[in-house]
Amino acid sequence: MDATLLNISSVSKHFGGFTALNDVSIAIARGERFGLIGPNGSGKTTLINCVAGSLRNDTGSIEFNGEEVSRLPAWQRTRRGIARSFQIPRPFASMTVLENLLVPLEYVAHRGPLHKADTRGEALALLQDIGLADKAGVLASRLSQVELRKMELARAMAARPRLLISDEAMAGLSSNEVTEVLGILFRLNARGITIIMIEHIMQAVMRFSQRVVCLDAGRIICEGTPEETVANGDVQRAYLGA
Repeated sequence: MDATLLNISSVSKHFGGFTALNDVSIAIARGERFGLIGPNGSGKTTLINCVAGSLRNDTGSIEFNGEEVSRLPAWQRTRRGIARSFQIPRPFASMTVLENLLVPLEYVAHRGPLHKADTRGEALALLQDIGLADKAGVLASRLSQVELRKMELARAMAARPRLLISDEAMAGLSSNEVTEVLGILFRLNARGITIIMIEHIMQAVMRFSQRVVCLDAGRIICEGTPEETVANGDVQRAYLGA
């Protein structure tokens, strides 16, 4: 089996006369912990939207698990194993935490006749795993910020992904809460899930990532280990404020 799970090849994306991505190529290995950084407006979100399917790249190709997926709608990419959490959680506020997980489990993960008892059990197991079992019956609107981030990760995991895109899952959290979320991501990766972390908290990126790419103005300006990335002069000027 090919060691590459996600192959982004010469991808570009334009919005009118603005170039958001310019000939970006990245190969991500199965099981890799991959960090994606860059200043605001660098193209990180555009790239992830092209991978997940909410945007379509104008040129280039995106292959996932050996299949070209650039023209597939987002829901078909999810069915193939691409899931993401969002920077700003948007739960079904009037539903309980458990019910919020039943939605993706029922409509994404299960393709045959729905077995509600099995689905409920799977949802409860996910909540136990993510540290929210005691909140199963609580309305999502009553969760704290870190609990919302955990539920967002649990909803992404309900799609049974091969690739999880974690989009600023730790933004605004305390140091202890960041460590807690990192622990969840490490556990998920240890089970074989490839993870792309998009994050502005460099301490978290350094601790988690095996390899980091820095984007600026839609181009890759550095690719390497976390240590190599933070020592790179272009990264320091564009992103770290040197």
